[in-house]
Amino acid sequence: MSKWRIATATLHRHLQSQSPTISSFKDPTKSLSSAAVAAAHQCRGYSTAQTDDSSGKWVTLPSFYPTVDGNAVGKELTSDGDSIKGSTDGSNTTALRWILRCRPDLPRTLVQKLFRLRQVRREMTLSCDNDLLQRSKLKRVAAKESLNVGDRIFLPLSVDNVAPPQPTATKKEHFRCSEEERKFVCSLVLYKDPSIIVLNKPHGMAVQGGTGIKTSIDELAATCLTFDKSESPRLVHRLDRDCTGLLVLARTQTAATVLHSIFREKTTGASAYGVKKNIKSLKRKYIALVIGCPRRKKGQISAPLRKVVVDDGKSDRITVDDNGELVSTQHAITEYRVIESSPHGYTWLELRPLTGRKHQLRVHCAEVLGTPIVGDYKYGWQAHKTREPLVSSENTPTKQSSSPFGLDLDGGDVSSKQPHLHLHSKQIDLPNISQLLEKMELSSDSDISDIGSLKFDAPLPSHMQLSFNLLKSKVDETCDKN
Repeated sequence: MSKWRIATATLHRHLQSQSPTISSFKDPTKSLSSAAVAAAHQCRGYSTAQTDDSSGKWVTLPSFYPTVDGNAVGKELTSDGDSIKGSTDGSNTTALRWILRCRPDLPRTLVQKLFRLRQVRREMTLSCDNDLLQRSKLKRVAAKESLNVGDRIFLPLSVDNVAPPQPTATKKEHFRCSEEERKFVCSLVLYKDPSIIVLNKPHGMAVQGGTGIKTSIDELAATCLTFDKSESPRLVHRLDRDCTGLLVLARTQTAATVLHSIFREKTTGASAYGVKKNIKSLKRKYIALVIGCPRRKKGQISAPLRKVVVDDGKSDRITVDDNGELVSTQHAITEYRVIESSPHGYTWLELRPLTGRKHQLRVHCAEVLGTPIVGDYKYGWQAHKTREPLVSSENTPTKQSSSPFGLDLDGGDVSSKQPHLHLHSKQIDLPNISQLLEKMELSSDSDISDIGSLKFDAPLPSHMQLSFNLLKSKVDETCDKN
């Protein structure tokens, strides 16, 4: 019972604090030791027995605490098991791993040398009697020894003399934007909690930087969307530059690891016979306007994709690989359903990707269904050559004088000669990551099978709404004439 009280108190205390960073060790002989003692004092009122060996002779690392294993949690959330247990990355954490995590400024070779020279000490938490937290005297520790909750590691003071000086200007310079641009970026936020941010991405804004890209959501998030966090939001999935709709960002490293695992498991768990259904797994729904109409009203597309190089290596494109035998081939599955067909040759589709491959929806619509998405000139170029813009009886919207970041947010509907891409990430269902991590902090072995889900819905962008209104009005005009 005493060991349980020690572990619970120490784990709960440290899981609520931030992970140690280099900045925590500016004066290791003073602040860290006192901070660790203060933490023990505050933990259920216990006091800490002092050791004679630790004063002024060692660099003291924070007490060991297990962290949430995001990859394992993500796999469990997408599993078919009825009872899902949370996982922590603590049972196999060695003294070497803990030192490298707390002191990333120390070369691994130096730390290994300290172990060989037997200059690393360990202070273990022994018992908890009469509200007194008892610790052992410092003992030598091997590099591969596993740590227990509450253990502390001590390094010789000489490590601060050997460690390379930290560069003064390593912090990445944030993208500079005006107040108007900052307000625009913040207006894209549909939802925010301690773990995630959900955006409604506009047409023409790249998600990640690259060649020829001046601004990206990845850069703008670091400037405009940190809010009360010291960390910049992290991308956990992608949308094409001209695709619109829901984009999820993680606000912490742990949340990003869990979400990455969920998105990855959703794809790798796919097979030629479908994807296992689980209420905790990721669910996505897209809305697309396509040229033509599929022969069947609904179905499942199971077609492997591969990348081919074109234009003498200057660019590439994704295509369906009928053989599916190449190493580079990636299996891709999409469920589709016809929402409504127009007599003018257009069809609204609901698309549910069960895997997450590059350009998956665009290629499946163009090459498998034979109905390329409106505005997709990469995979539907031939269909757009013969497409005639619909004549709009409504007044054409007045073009704005300027848009943030040079985005083209006007027009682009089916009455335009060159319409925008009509592919919109409409809905996303995913586990409540914030609730999950909060539960994991309270208990490292929590049953997370009852974790709730979050459902998000993004309104159509202006160009798709205009197309919807125009096609509906054309249907009404045809009915009136008849």
